[in-house]
Amino acid sequence: MNGKLALITGASRGLGRSAALHLAKQGADIIGTYHSKVDEAQAVADEIERLGSRALMLHLDVSDSASFAAFADQVRAALSERFGRQQFDFLVNNAGIGQHASFAETSEAQFDLMMKIHLKGPFFLTQTLLPLISDGGRILNVSSGLARFSLPGYAAYAAMKGGIEVLTRYQARELGERGIAVNVLAPGAIETDFGGGAVRDNADLNAFVAGNTALGRVGQADDIGLAIAALLGEGGRWITGQRIEASGGMFL
Repeated sequence: MNGKLALITGASRGLGRSAALHLAKQGADIIGTYHSKVDEAQAVADEIERLGSRALMLHLDVSDSASFAAFADQVRAALSERFGRQQFDFLVNNAGIGQHASFAETSEAQFDLMMKIHLKGPFFLTQTLLPLISDGGRILNVSSGLARFSLPGYAAYAAMKGGIEVLTRYQARELGERGIAVNVLAPGAIETDFGGGAVRDNADLNAFVAGNTALGRVGQADDIGLAIAALLGEGGRWITGQRIEASGGMFL
């Protein structure tokens, strides 16, 4: 991946951090985004630099689509000034938050927040960044195993992830004329701070997930970071419009 440049939303922690580091280990440069934790974001950038790749972290609120044009201007300037180029190669729409509420108790405000972050945000951010994505590049959207199987309490979140999976197929079809491959990666339950860290910190939940996973354990952030790096590598160049689940075989 020497000479490649990836833009990863939500790169300061969890899955986005892991993806950034694994792509950097393969020689890619990274533009990452963070929402609030600038120190964590800079720590990731410093680690990427130690690996021999270039890195830049930019602030982005994926729930605020009105900010995307200004963000694209920042990216355009960074491409020229920091990386000496006009476009980047890979876009990973990873940023997100978890939310647990039953269908009956989900408020309109909760629904709207999930929609802005997990569906409207990736839709219009990708649209805004299209002129900056190289022909022959890749877009990888992040979904969830919850779009395939159902667990009470995630109706709004999973509905948005279902939407992003449909959107991925349309993007693949419409952007194929530019040689841009678009896929969606659906992680299973992962031990991170996502959703308050329940899978990581709740022993009973962790055991439940492991007991319903073919490979017998809960996923780690690096399981997903490695999968993202693999899909964006040369081995993924003929894959487009596909949903790839990386869940260790959860609820088969």
